[in-house]
Amino acid sequence: MFKKFSFTKELSKEEELQEYICAAKKVPIKYIQKNIIDLDLDIENYEYSPAEAILELGLDEELVQDLVEDFVIQIVKYKPIFLMYIDRLRKKGSDDEQLDYTKLRDLAHKNLGVARNLRIADAQFILSELMKKDDLDYLDMCAKALEACVIKLKPEVAFKTSKLIEIKVSL
Repeated sequence: MFKKFSFTKELSKEEELQEYICAAKKVPIKYIQKNIIDLDLDIENYEYSPAEAILELGLDEELVQDLVEDFVIQIVKYKPIFLMYIDRLRKKGSDDEQLDYTKLRDLAHKNLGVARNLRIADAQFILSELMKKDDLDYLDMCAKALEACVIKLKPEVAFKTSKLIEIKVSL
C-alpha cells in the first residue's frame, strides 16, 4: 500500500545509461580471456573499428553502422535465450541426462556469422567459445561477456533494447 507513494529518486536517462554501461564493465571479461587458448586479442580493451568491414564488404560506413546496431539489438535480445539454454543444460546435467548443446551452439553460430562479416573481433572470439566449450559456468560467463562487448559497441542502442525488453516482459 505504501509502495504507491514511494519517494525514491528516479534516475535520469543519462544516469540510467551510465549505470547500464558501468554494470557491463563489471562483467569479468579477464576471466574469459584467461581461459581462451591462443588468443591474440585483448578482449577487455578491444575497440571496434568499422574500417575493415567497410573495405572488405564494399559497404558505406552508414550501412555498416546500421548493421552493427542490428547486431547489438540481436545480441541483447538473445542473451536471455543463451542463458535459458545454459540453465536447461544445467538442469539436465543435474539429472544425469545426456547434454545436447545443439540449440546453444546453433544460436552462437548464427550470431558468429554476423560478427565475422562485420569484423567484430571480441564478439567473434566469445561466440566461438560458446560453440566449442562444455563448461556451463564458463558458457554462462561468455553469454554475459558477449552482452558487455556489444554494450561497448553501441551503448545507447543496447540500453534502449534492454529497456524495451523490460517493458515487454512486464506486460
